[in-house]
Amino acid sequence: MPKVLVVYASMTGNTEEMAEAIAAGAAEAGVEVVSKEAFDASAAELLEYDGIIIGAYTWGDGELPDEFIDFYEGMNGLDLTGKKAAVFGSGDTSYPIYCGAVDTIEVKLRELGAEIVAESMKFEYNPSNEELEQGKNVGRQVAGLAAVAG
Repeated sequence: MPKVLVVYASMTGNTEEMAEAIAAGAAEAGVEVVSKEAFDASAAELLEYDGIIIGAYTWGDGELPDEFIDFYEGMNGLDLTGKKAAVFGSGDTSYPIYCGAVDTIEVKLRELGAEIVAESMKFEYNPSNEELEQGKNVGRQVAGLAAVAG
């Protein structure tokens, strides 16, 4: 059975809420879904999954959150060729770089050979009901493509 991993970093629960919606959408597509906070995950686990969905809030002026850095750095050198991937995260438009962590993660996934199969989801603060539904759709989309590839 194809497997999808959702890894996220959340400080206030906003990114976690979106991760739950994305995982629910992927599960609806009939794949095995595992959802973990970044500090409970190992980057090497990405190799065990057909689909990868990573989310993080953006800290300060577009940086990755501290609790995500070990996971991010652990991705160095992985070969994610053939993996279907998507990225999501929350941010604050009052900062000069909106959701910079999302862009940083997407670039890293592409560098490692993953195929980004859904437009990155960026949302301000807590996700709206409409954005949560979009998250479910991203989960379904990644899961569906992972199932075909797996």
